[in-house]
Amino acid sequence: MGKKTIFALTFGAALLLTAGCGQKTLPEPPAPLVKYETVRLGGAEVASTYGAAVRGRYETTLAFQVGGRIASRTAAIGDRVQAGEVLMTLDPKDVMQTARQSAAQVEAARAQLALARSNLARYTALYQADAVSAMALEQQQTAYDAAAASYENARAQDEQAQNALSYTQLTANADGVIASISAKTGQVVGAGMPVMTLVQTDELEVEISVPENQRQAVAVGQRAEVAFWALEGSRTTGVVREIASVADSASRTYAVRIALPNPPAGILPGMTARVELREGSAADTATLPLSALYQTGDTPCVWVIDEDHRLRLQQVAVEAASGNRVVLRGLTAGERMVGW
Repeated sequence: MGKKTIFALTFGAALLLTAGCGQKTLPEPPAPLVKYETVRLGGAEVASTYGAAVRGRYETTLAFQVGGRIASRTAAIGDRVQAGEVLMTLDPKDVMQTARQSAAQVEAARAQLALARSNLARYTALYQADAVSAMALEQQQTAYDAAAASYENARAQDEQAQNALSYTQLTANADGVIASISAKTGQVVGAGMPVMTLVQTDELEVEISVPENQRQAVAVGQRAEVAFWALEGSRTTGVVREIASVADSASRTYAVRIALPNPPAGILPGMTARVELREGSAADTATLPLSALYQTGDTPCVWVIDEDHRLRLQQVAVEAASGNRVVLRGLTAGERMVGW
């Protein structure tokens, strides 16, 4: 057998081996293992968490009822004060001068009234003796009435001046804590200009800011769990007392006040807190892991395992989110949804 024949046989055997190898079927890789969660509709609670600040239910902005220069201040921020305690005083010199003027006017009006009374009594006697006419008597009666009115007016102005003298002292209207001071000693203030804020500490609550897309989820009377940063491990249950009807012009959020029926000891105005508002989900919604959402364009979807153990995309609607959980609408109870 020649060399060419041997080469041809060898090449043919190699082709047969190669063809035989190409006909073998490779084993399919095992199906990947995934975590899934069975869909349960309704009955779940969703918690929304907000930062909060401790506030007094009653916060009073204090102001002088008269204007003047602040002569002294006896209270500082954070001081506890009692009802009736003097917090600030104005220089009373100008008000005292006005009070003296009004007192002098009262004395002058009293003298005029006494003279008019005497003249009326004399003309009454003369009229009874037919010595003067009825017109003259009527003139004296009119003069007396005018003097009496002037006297009452002077007395009212004097009383007002005395009240103004007492208004030079700014007093606390209730027991509480001074939360802020907006005027300094020596500053000239006008009547009604805010100078202090007094927080009554007998009834404290917390305030949160709720965005406009969550406002409808909050209702008066709804319960909330409140934890205080400064009091580690201290928690209490609050109740939504008030929801602002107008959004804040800067943040576009709505202020929500939460009453604390049983506040823990040690809380003070200005402390920070964490508030959890819980609400039950609707009967046709499911609460599932947030990581299960799969976005295709603008449509949120989830991967659902069908009866053939194959995955298919299912469109859903997102109702709410809380932490790492999300409330979805558009699923059927019992479906297995991929989540991790």
